[in-house]
Amino acid sequence: MANLSHLSELDISSNEIRGELAPSFFTSWTKLISLQFQKNQHMGKIPSQIGLLKHLQILYLFDNQISGSIPTQLENLKNLVELALYNNNLTGPIPPALGNLRNLTLLYLYSNQISGSIPAQLGNLKNLVELALHKNNLTGPIPPALGNLRNLTLLYLYSNQISGSIPAQLGNLKNLVKLSLSNNCLTGPIPPALGNLRNLTLLYLYSNQISGSIPAQLGNLKNLVELGLCNNSLTGPIPPALGNLRNLTLLHLYSNQISGSIPLEIGNLVNLNKLALSSNLLTGSIPSSLGNFTKLEHFTAFDNHLNGEIPKSFRNCTRLTRVRLEGNQLIGNVSKIFGVYPHLYFMDVSNNRLFGELSPNWGECRNLTMLQFSGNMITGRIPPEIGWLTRLRVLGLSSNRLVGEIPKELGRLTSLFILNLSDNQLSHRVPQEIGRLSNLEILDLSMNNLAGPIPPQLGNCFKLRYLKLSENYLNGSIPFQIGNLIHLQGALDLSHNSLNGEISSQIGNLQMLEMLNISHNMLSGSIPKSFEGMLSLQSVDFSYNDLEGPVPNSKAFQKALAEAFIKNKGLCGEVQGLRPCNAPSTSHGDARKGRQVVIFIVLPLMVVLFLLFCVSSIYYQRWRNKEKEVLERSSRNPFSIWNYDGIDAFEQIVEATEGFDDKYCIGTGGYGKVYKANLPSGQVVAVKKLHPLEGRDQSDQRSFRNEIRALTEIRHRNIVKLYGFCSHAQFSFLIYEYMERGSLTSILSNDRRAVELDWTLRVKVIKGVAHALSYMHHDCTQPIVHRDLSSNNVLLNSELEACVSDFGTARLLIPDSSNWTMLVGTYGYIAPELAFTMRVTEKCDVYSFGVVALEVMMGRHPGELISSLSSPSRHDTLLKDMLDQRLSDPTAEIAPEVLFEVSMALSCIRLDPNSRPTMHYVAQELSIGRPSFSLGPFYALTLRQLMDLKV
Repeated sequence: MANLSHLSELDISSNEIRGELAPSFFTSWTKLISLQFQKNQHMGKIPSQIGLLKHLQILYLFDNQISGSIPTQLENLKNLVELALYNNNLTGPIPPALGNLRNLTLLYLYSNQISGSIPAQLGNLKNLVELALHKNNLTGPIPPALGNLRNLTLLYLYSNQISGSIPAQLGNLKNLVKLSLSNNCLTGPIPPALGNLRNLTLLYLYSNQISGSIPAQLGNLKNLVELGLCNNSLTGPIPPALGNLRNLTLLHLYSNQISGSIPLEIGNLVNLNKLALSSNLLTGSIPSSLGNFTKLEHFTAFDNHLNGEIPKSFRNCTRLTRVRLEGNQLIGNVSKIFGVYPHLYFMDVSNNRLFGELSPNWGECRNLTMLQFSGNMITGRIPPEIGWLTRLRVLGLSSNRLVGEIPKELGRLTSLFILNLSDNQLSHRVPQEIGRLSNLEILDLSMNNLAGPIPPQLGNCFKLRYLKLSENYLNGSIPFQIGNLIHLQGALDLSHNSLNGEISSQIGNLQMLEMLNISHNMLSGSIPKSFEGMLSLQSVDFSYNDLEGPVPNSKAFQKALAEAFIKNKGLCGEVQGLRPCNAPSTSHGDARKGRQVVIFIVLPLMVVLFLLFCVSSIYYQRWRNKEKEVLERSSRNPFSIWNYDGIDAFEQIVEATEGFDDKYCIGTGGYGKVYKANLPSGQVVAVKKLHPLEGRDQSDQRSFRNEIRALTEIRHRNIVKLYGFCSHAQFSFLIYEYMERGSLTSILSNDRRAVELDWTLRVKVIKGVAHALSYMHHDCTQPIVHRDLSSNNVLLNSELEACVSDFGTARLLIPDSSNWTMLVGTYGYIAPELAFTMRVTEKCDVYSFGVVALEVMMGRHPGELISSLSSPSRHDTLLKDMLDQRLSDPTAEIAPEVLFEVSMALSCIRLDPNSRPTMHYVAQELSIGRPSFSLGPFYALTLRQLMDLKV
């Protein structure tokens, strides 16, 4: 090829040419003007001899496997106009010498592993039109000198580790059309000067730690088509001026701390295609002008504080494909709000206050895969037309006021994965057509008024993992076909019905089942011996039936408490509270002898006892009179308080808080308010004043107090000390140790305080929480499950050491019992299985711990990350991109612990509770630490690698 050295252009592309770029090549082709070696498999470094091609104007070496650093000799190519080295394996910094290429109009270095900071010398490239440095490992700030590039139309710096604030000088780039700085570590406010970029069509600043309010000056960007500010720490309201962006098709503001109402002016954005406002602090109602969005496809505003009616104009948005409004306080008549959406595939408006009846028109939304209306006040019947939605995967209508029968047409939904109709007033029979749902994994029809037999056809739902039919009026026997559901692993709950007959031995085929509850029925006969083979069983409940005979000889049965078998005809076995099966029975002759014993021995003895009772009752009455006098004196102050000095402590706390005045309030939760109290002794305590315990009888109150007594005995350095509980006719409160630094939530939501919590301290915080839960689960007399672990319930002391707090929902676990309860906890931290099983186990806390641990490392709630883990493509997300960008990269010393704690957290949020580690294991492993890993450089680690790491 040396004979062709006179050529001025050479294009060898897409030929899978292998090997390195030979230095001799560049010494021979010195007359080249254009050199294009892209989309091959060139490896090795770019030779320094490339600087000899002094006539070169175009150099394309992209889409290869070129490694090494960018040679500084490129500065000799004074005539170079276009330089494209993207999609290679280049490392090292960007040479400042590239700033000497004054004729350069295009510089593409993206998708490499280039590190270091962006050299300010690039600001000398006055003719530059496009600058793309994204998807590298760049650090440091954005040089203000880039504001000199007045001809720039494209600036892509996204997906790096760039820090500092956005320089206001970028507002000088009047010709800029596309600006993306997303997925970095940027802080500070959005410069109002960006409002000068009148030609801008794309502005992406998402996934940083940008704070402050959204500047109203962005409303000047009349040509803007896409605006992405999500996943930041923005506060304040949505500026009404954004309503000027008439060309906007995408507006993403989700996952911030934006407050206030949605401005009416947003209704001017008639070209909007995607509007995402979720996970903020928005209040007020959804503007009726939303009906102007006839091109809207995606609308999400979940997890806010929106109230008022969903506007009826919502019916006009017929191009909708995805709607998520769950977790608000929205009201409105569902039969009048929603129209027909032929393209809609995802709809979730659960946990609001919607009422009215479901319209048959939902049957015309044929592309629906998700339809969630749970947790509202919807009445009427389930429209049979729902059965037309043959692509439906999830149907959630639980916790409403639905009546009538379950439409047999639901049997057409053969793609259905989850069917949850629980907690309604549905009646009639369970339709046998449900047996056609061969892909169904979760079926919950509990807490209704269903009657008749359990259809044997349910045995055809071979993929079922959870089956709950409890708290109905079902009768007849348990069909033996239920034994065909060999994939049942979470729960089989048929309790609180009117089932009769004998239990089929085929139920013993459910080898994966963990929880079996058939209590409160009228079942007879014996418990089949085949149940001994159900080795996965963790809890059973056969109480309140008419069963007899031996209890199976297996772990789940032998370790169950007597309460699991009470109120039966005659169960026996080696279980506490049951008689042994080999105990001798009484014969007729023995009975005759027994009657003689009663006549000659027992009766005279009873007479003597009666006389003794008469004498003792006189002394007892005197003692009762004295006790009554004591009680009457104490009734003047009807409260009890433990570990404190009774009346004095009560009066001191009320006085210190001035009767629980709001000015002493330091926190509010679902169970009450927390106050800071400075006692006369100089001691500072946190006092949690509980909401009135209305509806509790005396036994409930006694049980609650017994639990508090047990919790006061907990002593662990990572658990906030609970001093005592006060129950008074006027006030009831818990008394805690006061924690100076406040909650983990308050620290992570404040940039200054979050930076103070460096990687070393964050590692320590996670270890502290792990040790606290391990102690509660494994070292207490009875295991204690917190049930509401969240970053708001992790407090830090003056030394920034973490302590778990708030046991308002904690429960003592009775080993091997069912432990069923109402669903409680903080949204976003609740283990997913609780939504279907309501069964509290230690693994629920393990899941919450995983969420909190990820939140500590990410600096924000990992909701989006958790939901994205179901997509394999998201597993390639870099660890460095998910970590809290407000902190600099972890040092080599602490990095191994950071990645191990992230890996452990990922294992704790697995969907299958059985695959989660125990807190004892987590605490033990974190204490040992993992000093080194062979997973490659820290900056290149992906979530996939951490998820695959054996923990």
